Amino acid sequence: MAGDDRTTPKSTFHPAFGVNNIKNSIPLTLNQTDDRYASWVELFHIHLCAYDVLDHIDPKTPTPTDIDKATWNRLDAIVKQWILATISPDLKASSYGKLPNSKLSSTAGQLLSDSTADRSLAGAMPNLF
Repeated sequence: MAGDDRTTPKSTFHPAFGVNNIKNSIPLTLNQTDDRYASWVELFHIHLCAYDVLDHIDPKTPTPTDIDKATWNRLDAIVKQWILATISPDLKASSYGKLPNSKLSSTAGQLLSDSTADRSLAGAMPNLF
């Protein structure tokens, strides 16, 4: 109608909301003893980039300006779920699994930003806290 000031509400659907099972994209389980760290990091980084949520773990990636705070917080929780779903029970039982979102994101960012392919997680964990 002419003169109608009503606007369609902006959709807050984000591609990350459509991920039903992170294990389909990241079939590895990260643990403290095996050598799949580099593969886990690579798969996780690809997934975060593909679903436009890299800013949740990488402080160098700018936060999108077109996402409201509630949506960003929901996405942050989803990223935390993805991390916790792809790490072993021994890591979940460690202090890593009990970190608040902000510290978890920072710690995950440290894990994901390390480009040393042969770095073992067991050696990396003490440096994260």
